[in-house]
Amino acid sequence: QVQLVESGGGSVQAGGSLRLSCAGSGYGSCRYAMSWYRQTPGKEREFVSGVNSNGATSYADSVKGRFTISQDNAKNMLYLQMNSLKPEDTAMYYCKVYLYGSGCTYKAYWGQGTQVSVSL
Repeated sequence: QVQLVESGGGSVQAGGSLRLSCAGSGYGSCRYAMSWYRQTPGKEREFVSGVNSNGATSYADSVKGRFTISQDNAKNMLYLQMNSLKPEDTAMYYCKVYLYGSGCTYKAYWGQGTQVSVSL
């Protein structure tokens, strides 16, 4: 059973930093790509950053230069270092894993989310 557990959210002032973590389990021998999304009330969930199985990273334009995604494959951990936070970064942040590969069900799984609140 695939499980994702996010942590590290909180309340900070603008200009501050937070580091989000996502602990994954249950991947078996599947290959996977991981990413962070965020959502605010009344809006669709939006892509923030992702890293594929080759280690290639991507970022939304709104966070480029401020956020850094990283992963520890040995521990099945995903991180998001968020610097120079802005009030518009306030959202629920979700970890997502997409499993694929021979013998695997191609499917995306989501964590429960961790709240980030940035105040002026």
